[in-house]
Amino acid sequence: MSGKPKRPTDWRKRFDKAKPPHNVMLSTDFAGIGSGTLMHIASPGAIANYCQRVPAGETRTIERMRHELARAAGAQATCPVTTAIYLRIVAEAALMDMAEGKAVAEVVPFWRVVAPESKVAGRLSCERDFIAQLRSAEAA
Repeated sequence: MSGKPKRPTDWRKRFDKAKPPHNVMLSTDFAGIGSGTLMHIASPGAIANYCQRVPAGETRTIERMRHELARAAGAQATCPVTTAIYLRIVAEAALMDMAEGKAVAEVVPFWRVVAPESKVAGRLSCERDFIAQLRSAEAA
């Protein structure tokens, strides 16, 4: 079977093209969030800003980030699906920046939220050990 070769994902373009953050009222249950819940849908920019606000040497869970983003937006929950997608976009854009020569201090510190053992980490173009190394370097 000869198909077109898959083009690499342009993570920066996906970052820039995402819709702005907004809230929606769920009319049905979705991803473990009940019907009637005001759910926040973040953006890659909002997630990048959150990662940058986590102090160096500290970490946050994705669940905590979702809770804090929802509270800041006046919602009861943050969408777990788009949060994972947008967190991956933020991380891959930072990895691209590092591959192009930017220093670790100049990129969005996604490792403060992406745990090496997380599902998101398993989908990234870097090894889980790399995330652990970034966390260890900051903790020192």
